[in-house]
Amino acid sequence: MSEREVLELLRENARYSTADIARMTDLEEDEVEAAIEELEATGVVCGYQAVVDWDKLEDERVRAEVELNVRLDRETGYDDISQRLARFPQVKALRLVSGDYDFDMEVEGDSIREVSQFISEKVAPVPEITQTVTHYVMTSYKENGIELGDGEDDERLSFSP
Repeated sequence: MSEREVLELLRENARYSTADIARMTDLEEDEVEAAIEELEATGVVCGYQAVVDWDKLEDERVRAEVELNVRLDRETGYDDISQRLARFPQVKALRLVSGDYDFDMEVEGDSIREVSQFISEKVAPVPEITQTVTHYVMTSYKENGIELGDGEDDERLSFSP
């Protein structure tokens, strides 16, 4: 049995029933149930969430990608900083990355003011954080592998020199 197959199908659509997954993988339903229980118990599957196209709601959310640079010392490591930041409900994702900055943080709020205040009052004051750069999300075209929008083609004129 391939837990990987079950996992890929759950990532594709977490609403598939165990019967659906069994049919698609040629496994027995009880094997699929056991695989899902094992994936959940070991923490491989951490939760199930809907992918939301916020642009289609009047109650729009403000989202931002925040670059964070940090300075480490002997007592404080990346894990320590991430634990402090991840506890805030405004932080939707937090990743240690390679490149010009250390952490990539996704933040959500009800307004630009709320997001800005969160970053300036809760994130920037963390002693190890030396710099924040905030990029507000204007439009999302794809989230978690799912294309968003109405599916209409881009109406801008193409340009070729």
